[in-house]
Amino acid sequence: MVLAGFCAFLDLYATQPLLPMLARVFHAREVTVSLTVTMATLGVALAAPLAGSISDRLGRKRTIVCSALALAASTALAALSQDLNQLIFWRFVQGVFTPGIFAVTVAYIHDVWSPAEAGPATAAYVTGTVIGGFSGRFVSGFVATHFDWRLVFAALGALNFAGAFAMARWLPREQRAARAENAPGLAAALEHLRNPYLAATYGVGFCVLFSMSATFTYITFYLAAPPFHLAPASLGSLFFVYLIGAAITPSSGRWIVRYGNRAALAAAVSTGIAGVLLTLVQSLPAVIAGLALCCTGVFIAQAAASAFIGHATDRHRALAVGLYVTFYYIGGSAGAAIPGFLWRVWGWPGCVAMIALVQATTVAMALLLWPPHKPVTQELAEVEAP
Repeated sequence: MVLAGFCAFLDLYATQPLLPMLARVFHAREVTVSLTVTMATLGVALAAPLAGSISDRLGRKRTIVCSALALAASTALAALSQDLNQLIFWRFVQGVFTPGIFAVTVAYIHDVWSPAEAGPATAAYVTGTVIGGFSGRFVSGFVATHFDWRLVFAALGALNFAGAFAMARWLPREQRAARAENAPGLAAALEHLRNPYLAATYGVGFCVLFSMSATFTYITFYLAAPPFHLAPASLGSLFFVYLIGAAITPSSGRWIVRYGNRAALAAAVSTGIAGVLLTLVQSLPAVIAGLALCCTGVFIAQAAASAFIGHATDRHRALAVGLYVTFYYIGGSAGAAIPGFLWRVWGWPGCVAMIALVQATTVAMALLLWPPHKPVTQELAEVEAP
């Protein structure tokens, strides 16, 4: 389970520490090289709704392992890219294969283990997602600093191949399969989109990953420039702040239970706004502290939003979560691309202004469109932190 989470998020944001280097290598604008992030998350958003249906037919374990192998192959092939367009293409392909791991694994856990055993298995999986998301950025920054940037994708591809073969050997095959014929269709999806509580939650998810993606994509350009002059290895090391947020976030469940989803989300997003404003201080410790606050705020906001889905509807909840994943990653794609136009004119302060505005919009949607405060029973969020 740890390896499943690790492989699912190893590649997705791995190019973030490389963006300033890729801009120099390909003589491209920031918004253009940011497409290496945008297209990966867009691939996730497009493929995520299909992953569950495919696993219903092929089986959970087979889908997870085949997706991991396809992800490893497309990552390795990215090392052969001769220009930026080829690299962007392979990044999109990586995004398409990623949901076959993360969108299926939660369902796989409940197929294989009893309710008492599912909790530890899911905890192991989520731990793997955090380690994978950090490791992908750290490895890419380190390898690009000391070797050729193409070797980044060779190294990540090798790690993915190793993980895929280990999962093929060690994951037990599920004993019971989902019934594909009972899968909800378009009418159920439209019903969810007409549900005002769910629609607001999808908007919140869009804004949450927009903020995260925008922050960690364009902060690399800010820190690669004067007065910081950070190399890719140092930029990759910045993602240690993820581990701080991941350590604090588990306690957020108690806050959600005690104060309700709206209050928890508002507090989390306020923390994120304070963090992104702190990055404007031209001091590396201040920037690191600001990024740690951003991570913590986003992770808790994600927990509050995904936990609310189960209370927004009692019908076709798996589909409701799938739609949330789609909007969530569309937001990530937009966050990696749109701030680039502000960067060209106003630099990092312009990006910060947009991020703060999006985060304020997140709070406004929750306060205006979610129901009044009502403490809820803590539920396991089925969508991982980015």
